[in-house]
Amino acid sequence: MTEPALTPDLVNATIAELWGATRHRCVEVSPTHAVASVEIDQTNLRPGGYVSGPTQFGLVDAALWYLTFGALDRVEPMALTSELSIRFLRPAVGRVLWARAELDRAGRTAVVGTVRCWMDDAHDRPVSTAQGTYTLPRP
Repeated sequence: MTEPALTPDLVNATIAELWGATRHRCVEVSPTHAVASVEIDQTNLRPGGYVSGPTQFGLVDAALWYLTFGALDRVEPMALTSELSIRFLRPAVGRVLWARAELDRAGRTAVVGTVRCWMDDAHDRPVSTAQGTYTLPRP
């Protein structure tokens, strides 16, 4: 059995090389899903200690981007967000925000996915859910 060509380490290394400033991490990547995480610090919090909406939105976007890479089986830096909608379900409190993107459809021109976010290890207690589309560059 051969190792997959696209791994979380390859995704993270490529993104660090191209955009060094991100704190988002690709944890899992496959043709049908991707998991991303970010450690929460004071800059991510709103009053009351809640993880901000923009922090959740950013991680959702990253997870969809990683999912796009998995669907293509390569890192494609020029895949671009064309639509993204998020619904906040409950206050997000914790140390690590997670996002799991599931593939809804991969076509010639776009990748569509659904993302669920949770805090720490509470997989069964989502804090937000989202759906989005990444447009693929023309050949």
